[in-house]
Amino acid sequence: MSNNSLKEKTAKGLLWGGLGNGILQILNLVFGIFLARLLTPADYGMVGMLAIFSAIAGTIQESGFTNALVNKHDITHNDYNAVFWFSTLTGCALYIILFLSAPLIADYYNQPDLIKLSRIYFLGFVISSTATSHNAYLFRNLMTKEKATAQIYAITISCIIGIILAYNNMSYWGLAIQNLIYIAIVNLSLWYFSPWRPTFKIDFGPIKEFFGFSVKILLTNIFNQINNNIFSTIIGRKFTPHSVGLYTQANKWNTMGSSLISSTIGGVAQPVFSQASGDVNKQLGIFRKMLRFTSYISFPTMFGLALIAPEFILLTIKDKWIDCIPILQQLCIWGAFLPITTLCSHLLISRGKSNLNLYSNIILGCIQIAALLVSWRYGLPIMISTYVAINIIWMSVWYMMVRKEIKLKFTDAMKDICPFILITIVSIIAAKLVCSLFDSRYIVLAMKIIITAILYLGISRLANAKIQDEIFSYLLKRKIK
Repeated sequence: MSNNSLKEKTAKGLLWGGLGNGILQILNLVFGIFLARLLTPADYGMVGMLAIFSAIAGTIQESGFTNALVNKHDITHNDYNAVFWFSTLTGCALYIILFLSAPLIADYYNQPDLIKLSRIYFLGFVISSTATSHNAYLFRNLMTKEKATAQIYAITISCIIGIILAYNNMSYWGLAIQNLIYIAIVNLSLWYFSPWRPTFKIDFGPIKEFFGFSVKILLTNIFNQINNNIFSTIIGRKFTPHSVGLYTQANKWNTMGSSLISSTIGGVAQPVFSQASGDVNKQLGIFRKMLRFTSYISFPTMFGLALIAPEFILLTIKDKWIDCIPILQQLCIWGAFLPITTLCSHLLISRGKSNLNLYSNIILGCIQIAALLVSWRYGLPIMISTYVAINIIWMSVWYMMVRKEIKLKFTDAMKDICPFILITIVSIIAAKLVCSLFDSRYIVLAMKIIITAILYLGISRLANAKIQDEIFSYLLKRKIK
């Protein structure tokens, strides 16, 4: 593939990925406000307690085969078909196990209602298991527009139904049903957009071929899910559903922001890196450009969310959620760096170094779990601070692994990241100083967003940030076409 063709596909993937994820997060924002007004922290906490079990089960049924299918150079129908049947059968088997384990889960949290709730909620990963190959097809072929469309339809329909259920006092049952509807619509859409179809001629031979690579991805993803959901598990055991709900709500808004960037980057990073896998210098150039793009978007988005958190929470979902504000602000600090780790992870996988990715996540997960089990005694804020600090420090480990693979100099990495951190901080401090002159929350919210955005774009222009020029040039070119 030529350099121009690869650049065009990368730019198109980032454009549609960013546009799709942007629309998706706006819809999440609007519907999330409605639901948070209707439901209580305890309602969110009940569903949040189940997140880790569903996430790990879903990861096991996927088994890292999406990445394996993307990385394979010569793909066949048998490869997709083997993954389809393995994933579907594994999903069904795991559901039976968790169905029978529901009383144990309820006993762990001392919440009897979780027995029935979990058996409904866990149906989600069974539905997801039937579209693993279709998702891999779209991912491999950089069909980000189609994936975004599927998610937009799903979030719109499922959230409308969720709001109706909440109005009818369905509480946490409404959240569980909304989740199932979202997953069902996404997976039906993946079937619709993907031209590939399974057959009953089942041959698990390709699974053996993928296993050495995919098992490392599987274990990595399991530890990622543990890392992402360990808070809900520990809080649910040591505190109350109300506390779990506060964390779940804060993490939802943080995830909406960070996943906007991570999903956009993740939707194109590995396929693009894989296509350039034979040329280290080419991969280095791609990585640095994507690192600049990620930093340019991520830091103002996430630090800005932390800036407006007090006004945003109090004006939209009201005072009953006030205690989640400091939690959200701390999570946003780590959320700003998370897309960079996503980029590093995809680079390692594309170079066949899924073992390094695995070891990093295992060690990080063990450190986090140990730290959280010690720090919970000092309260939720200390737990959050500990989690954020550990993850930011671990960025140095991600850098060392990337440097070994593509010879990325530390000074070059800092040139790609630090200017956008500094510009963001300067813009936020100036906005906060100006907004201290006003009392109205509405005015303060609007002014914080407007001033920060104007200063960030203006200073980036004065600093001759090439990535900003390239983004606007590409968008203008697309508009003219």
